[in-house]
Amino acid sequence: MGMRDASRQDAGHAGAFDPKDGAQAGDAIRFTAVEKSYNGRRVLRSVTFTLENGGAYCLMGPSGMGKTTLLRVLLGLERADSGSIEGIRPGQIAAMFQEDRLCDTLTPVENVALVLPPSTRRSEVRVMLEEILPPYCMEQPVAQLSGGMRRRVSLARAMAFPSRMVVMDEPFTGLDKATRVQVIEFVKRHARGRTLLVATHGEDDAALLGASKVLLTEVSDKC
Repeated sequence: MGMRDASRQDAGHAGAFDPKDGAQAGDAIRFTAVEKSYNGRRVLRSVTFTLENGGAYCLMGPSGMGKTTLLRVLLGLERADSGSIEGIRPGQIAAMFQEDRLCDTLTPVENVALVLPPSTRRSEVRVMLEEILPPYCMEQPVAQLSGGMRRRVSLARAMAFPSRMVVMDEPFTGLDKATRVQVIEFVKRHARGRTLLVATHGEDDAALLGASKVLLTEVSDKC
């Protein structure tokens, strides 16, 4: 897939936890001619764009256009066939995947606490979670929560992790309109000056986030 360049949109807000690596110290993140194919089918072709430090971006395009593949390359979970990504290391990125990847036997507070320093008070984590979850679910194993609640726990864990960048893959799927608005406001509050890259189908998501759009463009199936 090709890319159109995105312009900068700032989305920094104070939050409960401080990032380990301040976003102010980071460089712009540059994707240069990134290519990826599977079994002779090209998924990404010469993907080139820049994310300015501290900006909010929505990675957009129809299903099957390579959004998840590009995020996996960024996170170091896939190796690109060619090209480069500069200005960030995988260990500096907090991620929310399409699947929740929660520990089912732990509570929401315990799941989020897993990515935080041991000295972090559970009461702080609870206060953060109660911005987007009802108090009664805080002591329940996440296996007992609805799908929408589990998505919110996963999102809160990504936002809590000390990082320079936050990457989220379809984070608002399954949320009704009112909850989506609530969760997007939560993301903006807890961005803390970090770069945000959100894969989404929703034009309204980009508008609510105040994000620039990075558009994947279609390429031929064959290498």
